[in-house]
Amino acid sequence: MSEPVWPAALFIAFLIVQRLGELAIARRNTRRLLARGAVEHGARHYPLIVALHAAWIGSIAVLGWGEPIRPIWLGLFVILQALRLWILGTLGSRWTTRIIVLDEPLVRRGPFRFLRHPNYTLVVAEIAVAPMVLGLVWVAVVFSVLNAGVLAIRIRAENAALYRR
Repeated sequence: MSEPVWPAALFIAFLIVQRLGELAIARRNTRRLLARGAVEHGARHYPLIVALHAAWIGSIAVLGWGEPIRPIWLGLFVILQALRLWILGTLGSRWTTRIIVLDEPLVRRGPFRFLRHPNYTLVVAEIAVAPMVLGLVWVAVVFSVLNAGVLAIRIRAENAALYRR
C-alpha cells in the first residue's frame, strides 16, 4: 500500500503560501520604508535570490510530491517557524526581503541580541530542513550550497550598506 499524497501536498502548499505571503508583506513594507526616506541597496542581486527560492520550492514540489513526511524533520521545521515569527515580530514594519536601509538605529532586541543576521541563519536552516521533511537529501545539499553563494553576496552587500549608514 502506497503512502497517501496529502501530507506532502499540505507541506508543499504551506511552503508556497508562506513564501507568497511573505512576498506580499515584504512588498508592502518596502513601499512604506521607501516612502519614509529609506534607500534600497544590492538590488542587482535580488533576482538571483528570487530565482534560487523559486527553484528550491519547485524542486521540493516536484520531487517531494507523494513522499512520506519525516516527523523529526517536520518537528525541526516547526521550531524554525517559531524563530521566523520571532524575527518577523521583532522587525515588524522594517522586515523585507530586500536590503532597505532607513536612517534609524538598527534593531537590537529579540533574536538580534544574539545574532547579527538571524533571518539569514533561519533561511540557511530552512533550505536544508524543509526538503528533509520529505526525504529530499540532494535538494537540501544542492540548494544549501547555492544559497551559501548567494548569501555571501547578500551579506556583503547588506553589511556595506549598514556600514555606510
